[in-house]
Amino acid sequence: MKRIVLALSFLSIGFISFGQIENPVSWNYEAKKKTADTYEIVITADIEHPWHIYSQNTGKGGPIPTSVTFKANPLITKNGAVKEVGKLEKIYDKNFETNVLSYSDKVQWVQTVKVKGGIKTNISGTIEYMVCDDSHCLPPTKKVFDLKLQ
Repeated sequence: MKRIVLALSFLSIGFISFGQIENPVSWNYEAKKKTADTYEIVITADIEHPWHIYSQNTGKGGPIPTSVTFKANPLITKNGAVKEVGKLEKIYDKNFETNVLSYSDKVQWVQTVKVKGGIKTNISGTIEYMVCDDSHCLPPTKKVFDLKLQ
């Protein structure tokens, strides 16, 4: 009987621990067709208050900047660099003792791509990011995405 009670205690502690995982960012991935062979890949982060996510241009000496990496596909050509769309905030972060560039609430990363010959294909990649609030940061996280281009 003691073993059953002990096992149930450990099991309930495990469930409570899983319920406390913080995930203050929700992601949306979209391929917007602009012309017959051109698409905008839009990666949207909705960030819970009071969290913020870092710009891909936040610089050295601070937190991990957000990075978007696309898997090589010979049917796809990227046009230009990944653009950030949102309200950029520049603040002095006492945790990192440097100025950082970040976004709160919502930000989008947009990449224009061209598909060779109008062929149906997929574009996939990874976004790596880090979020912090005023008191602590969560470890860097990677999210994988895969979008159909039709």
